[in-house]
Amino acid sequence: MTALSINLNKIALLRNSRPGNYPSVTAHAQLCIDHGVQGITVHPRPDQRHIRPSDVRELADLVTPLEQVEFNIEGNPLAPPNGSYPGLLALVEQTTPDQCTLVPDSDSQLTSDHGFDLSSNSDPLASIIAQLKAMGVRVSLFMEPDPKQIVRAAELGADRIELYTGPYAEAWGSERLQTVFQRHLEAATLAASLGLGVNAGHDLNLINLAHYASINQLLEVSIGHAFTVDALQLGMPSAVRAYLDALSRS
Repeated sequence: MTALSINLNKIALLRNSRPGNYPSVTAHAQLCIDHGVQGITVHPRPDQRHIRPSDVRELADLVTPLEQVEFNIEGNPLAPPNGSYPGLLALVEQTTPDQCTLVPDSDSQLTSDHGFDLSSNSDPLASIIAQLKAMGVRVSLFMEPDPKQIVRAAELGADRIELYTGPYAEAWGSERLQTVFQRHLEAATLAASLGLGVNAGHDLNLINLAHYASINQLLEVSIGHAFTVDALQLGMPSAVRAYLDALSRS
């Protein structure tokens, strides 16, 4: 079954709206783990709008000893240090997650909304991938379902890609859905043929997840925003069970 990794950014966003540490990011990570998730994801940004470097370190201490749960750190490797944010590579070196997902976002973006364009000037990324792999960290690139780009991701030495599923979620319920889904299916098939593992994430939810997870090559989904909204209504344990059930039906 496709692994479920819960992104805790929105828990941190709620925490940051008041002084103190309530709600606790690590306590909610533990709650997710207790109810069966296979991964914890965070996406620290230089502006620290939600996940902070201290959260990453505390979560690493929690998750790293657990053989059945993976820790995934997302971020832009080219973003410079800012205050107590040391930069993505420094943070990964300090915490040694199971996986680092490289994302081409900027502080001006509300959320990640596109994959890497590897058609030009990808040499710095190749060096970064090599550095991360030398640390023993699996490297995934946030990508569009573009065959040429996926071939390039393999050439750069990535271990996996994470397919950006925003357009798939936007197409849900429309005549465009099958066309968009087919692009993702073909991209996943190509990636697997090149030796790349396939992850996916962005705007997947309880309505559209099972259909997407019918892609046989899909190893992991990372879900945060929709999961947090559902947890408000269902409670976090029930939300975890609902997402695991959706994946089991695929």
